[in-house]
Amino acid sequence: MAGEKQAASGPRAKVKIVIDGRSHEFPAGLTILEACQRVGIKVPFFCWHPGLSAPAVCRQCLVEIRGFPKPIPSCYTPVADKMEVITNSPKVLDVRRQMLEFTLLNHPIDCPICDKAGECLLQKHYFDWDVRLARNDGSKVRKAKVVDLGRHIVLDQERCILCTRCIRVCNEVARQPDLVMAFRGDRQLLTTAPGQRLDNPYSLNTVDVCPVGALTAKDFRFSMRAWELWATPSVCPGCATGCNIEIHAAHDVIRRLIPRPNPAVNKYWMCDEGRLTYKRVHQDRLVAPLVAGAPARWAAALAEVARLMAWARDKSPSSLGVVLSAQTSNEDLFAFSRLASEHLRTDRVYLAGAREGWCDEILVSADKNPNTTGAKLIGGPTVRTAADLKQDLKIGVLKALLVLGEADAVSPLDSLQTLVVLASHQGPLVTAASVALPLAMWAETDGTFTNRQGKVQRLHAAIAPAGQSRPGWEIAARLARAMGAAWTYANAKQVFSEARDKVMLMSGADWGRPESPVQLRFANSRG
Repeated sequence: MAGEKQAASGPRAKVKIVIDGRSHEFPAGLTILEACQRVGIKVPFFCWHPGLSAPAVCRQCLVEIRGFPKPIPSCYTPVADKMEVITNSPKVLDVRRQMLEFTLLNHPIDCPICDKAGECLLQKHYFDWDVRLARNDGSKVRKAKVVDLGRHIVLDQERCILCTRCIRVCNEVARQPDLVMAFRGDRQLLTTAPGQRLDNPYSLNTVDVCPVGALTAKDFRFSMRAWELWATPSVCPGCATGCNIEIHAAHDVIRRLIPRPNPAVNKYWMCDEGRLTYKRVHQDRLVAPLVAGAPARWAAALAEVARLMAWARDKSPSSLGVVLSAQTSNEDLFAFSRLASEHLRTDRVYLAGAREGWCDEILVSADKNPNTTGAKLIGGPTVRTAADLKQDLKIGVLKALLVLGEADAVSPLDSLQTLVVLASHQGPLVTAASVALPLAMWAETDGTFTNRQGKVQRLHAAIAPAGQSRPGWEIAARLARAMGAAWTYANAKQVFSEARDKVMLMSGADWGRPESPVQLRFANSRG
């Protein structure tokens, strides 16, 4: 939050402070904790989060300031000129250990069965700053376990360390005060506000910010250990906002999506609906080419598509249409746009996609397609709308249609003599198609989406494509070769580079460095 305020208010004056004997210069208004992070000095914390206000309730980030009578919370205290900060004195280390011991006093030691094990701040700080046997005689305050807070969240009140992060997410991000603290002292506990349930559209962010395993997602609960997951950076396909995410997968199965920080797009958050888009990746997939409804080899299916398209083109080019989907990547869209203009020689190119849905003023867009902006830029000013497609199908102008991806507007089909569909899922279009080719989904291929802000953002393949499905750009290249063209695309980056050169508003886009999946590890360093 401090970083967001700085961006909004412009450059700040600089202050010089000394941290652990070394002089540094920082913008005025930065907190001591943020200053320490900028220069690589580790100060532990629980309640602080970069996207939320700082209540200074956990007292784990205490530091010494020369001239002050006692340690102060670094997450709450702004830097000041000529300030001298000490983060590693015996006094500071001892008070941190004492605060950690208080936090652990009534905490259940159930790491072997806790979903947060491996990514738990309490676990990390114990190994970093304490590693001592508990002095508790075994008598602990008991609280409720498996508390059903809402449709997505379960609470273990014994694990809660009362940091209030989840309350601030509801208040400051979702703008719905669903959670509160009740009672006082060692009987204090997290609960829902009177008459409320934790059912706001951003409720799963409370699981992300929870530093321990108090709040767990019903969808992920007990399904996988954190250290067995591989994290891949990507972009949420749920709407045009394009929230940056990490795909957490194991054995080619996606287990969860979590937000990846991007101050310009989604900050640290994403909506609950977007988190669950991964489920469709594993449901009702088209996994092999179909010709006349029967499984076929790729070579035979591509040869049949080339024959059907050549026949339609030569017989009546004005009755041949190509449908692009705003659900697909820039690379797929560019390859099929090129195929339509250079080889099918049709100007009947349509843009369709998913219907509009609910939206809010926080993150969620009414446009439920992740790449509408990219599709419009690549399709150009002559691309026709979904309404045009429905009208042309209704009056019978179209006799042959090549459809890339999902498109709600492809109906009625009665007037079509030839229908070729590239689809990721089974459905009415696949059933009606002369040829259906299996299309890889967003989590199975490299590429880019262009969000509603015009930002070109990178997708990385996190899992292997389902069955025999392939990326759209690759299918377009193979189809072009089957029609006699000499297309040589070897990977998505080559398609992206060509699109960047030819689509003016993509000229500044950057493919970025290659990203490999990273196994989630809990690295402990001794303090």
